[in-house]
Amino acid sequence: MQGKNSVSGSSGSLYIVATPIGNLEDLTLRALRVLGEVSIIACEDTRQTKKLLNKYNIKKRLISYYQPREGQKIPQIISILKKGDDVALVTDSGTPGISDPGYPLIREAITQGIKIIPIPGPAAITAALSAAGLPTHRFLFLGFLPPKKEATKKLLDSLKNEKATLVFYLPTRRLLPFIDLVRATIGNRQIVIAREMTKIYEEFLRGTTEELLKKLEGKKLKGEATILIQGLK
Repeated sequence: MQGKNSVSGSSGSLYIVATPIGNLEDLTLRALRVLGEVSIIACEDTRQTKKLLNKYNIKKRLISYYQPREGQKIPQIISILKKGDDVALVTDSGTPGISDPGYPLIREAITQGIKIIPIPGPAAITAALSAAGLPTHRFLFLGFLPPKKEATKKLLDSLKNEKATLVFYLPTRRLLPFIDLVRATIGNRQIVIAREMTKIYEEFLRGTTEELLKKLEGKKLKGEATILIQGLK
């Protein structure tokens, strides 16, 4: 692959390529080059990846690689890499492995002595932190919340005295009960809800727990949001 680092042996390299979280113009120039040069792209959803590739007139063989069936595709991808072909790993949006598929494949590739090359770029967590207006010198990323209320309550109880800014991913349909649970466990903290980032209807909702409960009352939201909660002062 043109411009790639030399690798001992004949194995290809696994490129971890960050892709836009909404606005397709956020694809970096390096990511664009890598996607155009690799032999194969392993992606979370081939339909979503095709939208991105079509915008930039890139035609590649795609392999579906998604949760919870990641393990079934790992041998196939490792075999391709072992033959000397480069593979790019992408998800539907953002950076692979950050609450998205990727970790099991990356771990196995490392075990097999395959070179891993990160192609940094968009991630919802960094986009939200940069614009939230909450402290960023220390933050704790907790990804997606447990599906059950009791497990979420237990998690929040364990974070009451955490001084770092807390960051979660959450489907918007769960926002109101989650904020209510925050009030009952962590208390009346400053919270920022970032949704539809980089898209037409991008929105940042800011306020205390109490204020946001009032703002969200009767509001119908779609998609996923990034929630940031101020740490204990």
